[in-house]
Amino acid sequence: MGRAAQPRRRPSPPPRGRRRPSPLPLALPDVVSARGHGRQRPPRRRRLSWRLLLAGSLGLTLVWMSRGWWLPSPPPPQLILVLGGDVDREKAAARLARRQGLPVVVSGGTNPEYAHWLFEQREGLPSDQVHLDYRASDTVSNFTSLVDDLRRARIRHALLVTSSDHMERALLVGQIVAGSRGIHLTPVSVPCGHLCIKERRRRLWQDGLRAIIWVISGRDLRDWAEGQLVPWLGRAGLR
Repeated sequence: MGRAAQPRRRPSPPPRGRRRPSPLPLALPDVVSARGHGRQRPPRRRRLSWRLLLAGSLGLTLVWMSRGWWLPSPPPPQLILVLGGDVDREKAAARLARRQGLPVVVSGGTNPEYAHWLFEQREGLPSDQVHLDYRASDTVSNFTSLVDDLRRARIRHALLVTSSDHMERALLVGQIVAGSRGIHLTPVSVPCGHLCIKERRRRLWQDGLRAIIWVISGRDLRDWAEGQLVPWLGRAGLR
């Protein structure tokens, strides 16, 4: 007789409290991700290269925008640019144009009837020596509305006429906008006496920022705010 069949033994379960060893150790990045610590920080060299690239781009942009300052010495004045807002500015520009024989561009000045009387009848300037432009609504648009026309006319040097209390802001904006087109500006301040109003530094830097954005993007920040931001604030009940 053969042997009786032996019952098979079931493998004993692993002792409780112990885990089976994983076949492969968990990689360190997986551990970091699993614990919720976020992504690994980029290598130091990569961060440094991005900073250098950003600084270089900003530097090149500033150099390009200020090329009107460091270009070779400009030719003698070719034009008188008058910023509207005070009739005394136009009177001073008319006398200056009569003495020097330069063409005059008035940006956002008095009404055409008075301006023609002042320049042509009072100062005796021919009509083709004076150009009246009414596209501008403020200091920044005084320059942005005209600068490309001046560049096409190959103007490289203009006399900037405005009130003495307005000159600092006007010259800052003009150096950024006109300077980006290679146009040099020479200030000619018109005394305002007891009528002078000291401008806030905040307004100076706001217009300077608008000018920089216009040079980079070709768009005016104020136009964008009026067309997009203000209606949105109205719909949201914040205005």
